[in-house]
Amino acid sequence: MLSLENIVIYRDKKPLLQLSAEVAKGEVLTVMGPSGAGKSTLLQAVAGQLKAPFSIAGQIKINGVVINDIDAHLRRVGIMFQDALLFEHMTVGENIAFAMPADRQKNKQMKRDAINELLAAVDLDGIADRAVNTLSGGQQARVSLIRTLASQPEVVLLDEPFSKLDVALRGQIRSWTFSQLKARKIPAVLVTHDKDDALAAGGDIIELL
Repeated sequence: MLSLENIVIYRDKKPLLQLSAEVAKGEVLTVMGPSGAGKSTLLQAVAGQLKAPFSIAGQIKINGVVINDIDAHLRRVGIMFQDALLFEHMTVGENIAFAMPADRQKNKQMKRDAINELLAAVDLDGIADRAVNTLSGGQQARVSLIRTLASQPEVVLLDEPFSKLDVALRGQIRSWTFSQLKARKIPAVLVTHDKDDALAAGGDIIELL
């Protein structure tokens, strides 16, 4: 579970946003609001990437553990952005392997099996050895999702991850994403401007002013 307890984010010591919320395993909390309301700043706070002039009060907890003072790379928080941000000099499989914990990298066959299992989960069997620049936008979005899942995150943050997909593909990738999070019982926070995204997520919605 992700708990945001009495969170206040300040910009230059002035309150930017205030909220409290709990996100159960497999659920998605949607945060909406105009540009400048602090949506992406909230995600940065959860990820441990908040920088001056921003600061935070309140407690961020993952499974009951306060993570405010834990370094970003130790928080086990995965992030998906608008762009897939795949490494173009790596194959699909190498991109996924890059995110895997060190203990899953040691045995090559186990690593290969894990990569193929993740690809099969999003209907991308057999593309582990392909260059990422040969993939369609929808395929890249799915690879980005499973690279995030390969890191075995406790929480996933979604920063407008479907906004650059065309309408037909958007619904499909959105459905895949939410179903994967639910199946793996991972709580998530979605930032979006799209009400269809919020409705598809199916969880609580917070609208920032």
